[in-house]
Amino acid sequence: MRLNLHTDYALRILMYLATKSDQASVDEIAGAYGISRNHLMKVARSLVELQLIEARRGRGGGFALAAAPEAINVGFVVRKLESLESFVECFDRGANSCPIAGVCGLQGALNGALAAFLGKLDEYMLSDLIHDRTRFLRQLAMPDQAPSRPNTSPMAA
Repeated sequence: MRLNLHTDYALRILMYLATKSDQASVDEIAGAYGISRNHLMKVARSLVELQLIEARRGRGGGFALAAAPEAINVGFVVRKLESLESFVECFDRGANSCPIAGVCGLQGALNGALAAFLGKLDEYMLSDLIHDRTRFLRQLAMPDQAPSRPNTSPMAA
């Protein structure tokens, strides 16, 4: 199983914001991860719609968590952003054309595996993903929080 890029970026945005004492701009987050600003903006809009982050407009605006990191459940985020009903074709009642649907055991096995996967994610809060804030910040080299490192991105030139 692989999370879609939207979910991956959403979790990265949330983790980044969980390390900040204030808000962060989309440019700051995109730069820290080396991710397209435009794509990150779309993901941020999804997080705003889910009321996981708040957007502050205007000069000095940016994004901030809408709740404490201890209150944001990772399983909830994944459920909201992934298309789990189409995990495999037979999960999607409207589009299922599998000729063996209902007589094979694969759907039940995959349903159980997916439930276990989501159940495990339900055990984690956003705060659990940032257990070493200092190391996280150092790794990303946030200019206001950690020693800077040279930008080795090919886009930096």
